[in-house]
Amino acid sequence: MMGEGLGAAHASLIVPLIAGMTEEPPWRGFLDALRLAVAGDYASLVFRPLPLGTPEARVIHLYSGQPSPPPVTRHYRENLYLRDPMPYHDMIEGRAYRLGELLQFGQPAHDAYLSQLLVPSGMNHLRMIRFAESGGLSGWITVTRREGEFPEEVDTLLESLAPYMRPALGSFVALERERMTAAVAREAVRRLNFGWLTLDAEGRVLDADHLGGEMLRDGAQVGGGRIARGKDGRLTARDPALRRQLLAAIRELAENPQARPRALVLTREPWLDLLLVPSGQRMGTTQAAPAIVCYLHADNWSSADRCEQLAQLFDLAPSEARLALALSRGMSISEAAPELGLTVESARTYSKRIYAKTGARGQADLVRFIHRSVLVIA
Repeated sequence: MMGEGLGAAHASLIVPLIAGMTEEPPWRGFLDALRLAVAGDYASLVFRPLPLGTPEARVIHLYSGQPSPPPVTRHYRENLYLRDPMPYHDMIEGRAYRLGELLQFGQPAHDAYLSQLLVPSGMNHLRMIRFAESGGLSGWITVTRREGEFPEEVDTLLESLAPYMRPALGSFVALERERMTAAVAREAVRRLNFGWLTLDAEGRVLDADHLGGEMLRDGAQVGGGRIARGKDGRLTARDPALRRQLLAAIRELAENPQARPRALVLTREPWLDLLLVPSGQRMGTTQAAPAIVCYLHADNWSSADRCEQLAQLFDLAPSEARLALALSRGMSISEAAPELGLTVESARTYSKRIYAKTGARGQADLVRFIHRSVLVIA
């Protein structure tokens, strides 16, 4: 049985163990508390090796205390790492090991590991325990001292933590997977120049991502400040006609969750539009459930930039690229021709060249080709 001191230490470690899953870096408070509880100089939590990913990202190393000196760390990474003799995956899960049970003294590789890494790092005395989550990923807790062997109570403390480490590691793995998925999705949305706002049934702004927040700030450059958060918290527009359209769309969608989404063009140069969609969320979790989601699409490139990119991508002449951009934005040939200083007949001739060069069979094809090209993330 543990003494009262380590029994209290066990209890005091559970809260930082759970809280550590969302810390940055993870489990820093837990490792600090563990190092103090065992009177160690150093405590670490390592996951090794992860099955996929870049080599430098396959080992996750978290620690508290004084790390190895930089020359020793460099020597380990460049030389000893490939000949690391520690039997990490052969360790029985949930059992604490002493240094003498992990290294076979007298064997060259084991002696080199001890003399070139552990001793220069002040890790003369060591305890290590392995634990694993249900998906198969293992983690190792290590505590070390420069002076004085650890008492047996430390082994008992570490072994008592193993049942808690398993679900904690499983939750951490799931959180990391969700974080990675969210990060990739955020980057894709950012490259597509999409942002979002959420509104309640009265049109009050509940939340926004980075782009949506930029547009709501006073003096925002995105969209020329065409939309804003009013003093009452409701989404509004500075232009009276646009404000009426926006309010009518919000009212319709709030009253009828089955209503079709409503799209509004905020600016044409650079292009910025807004799609209002009834929210499928009717019950909140930790936040109020929105009634409406507003998706914002901003083309931060000017028309001149886009024309240059279209010309490069499809080998178009400048005049052809300008017409292709206009057609991709939904304008008809008769609408685009006067804006570009062309006769309708000339615009039709250009459109035939555009379709031939892009392989499009008509305007619908052209719109699809352009909006599915790399230009959407340029």
